[in-house]
Amino acid sequence: MAHYAILDANNIVINVIVGKNEDEDGENGEKGLDWEVVYGGKRTSYNTSGGVHYLNDNITPSPDQSKSFRKNYAGIGYTYDPVRDAFIPPKPYNSWTLNETTCLWDPPVPYPTDGNLYDWDESQLKWK
Repeated sequence: MAHYAILDANNIVINVIVGKNEDEDGENGEKGLDWEVVYGGKRTSYNTSGGVHYLNDNITPSPDQSKSFRKNYAGIGYTYDPVRDAFIPPKPYNSWTLNETTCLWDPPVPYPTDGNLYDWDESQLKWK
């Protein structure tokens, strides 16, 4: 089973669909549809974030990193960057910067690690 992001003319994800892998045989022996060729979609990896493919617990990195596609699992509203060959989520705040390695947005102040939950305060540039 594979996931594909369908893009608009500006490389914004407008839909994510599930289909067969390109090399997966169907019930009648047919091969899976190559969504990248037929519809211009881009393959995306369901359990991938920051360029790492995780097991189903989304905590443990998978020993098979060949399943990691395009840095992040695509979501509606994400942008596909063909230069980075990556899906980038919408920027959450103006002060955050793109991490070139993970293609995720980093806050100017790291998230606290004390186990509490915090929200970002853009006006004060700090976690509250």
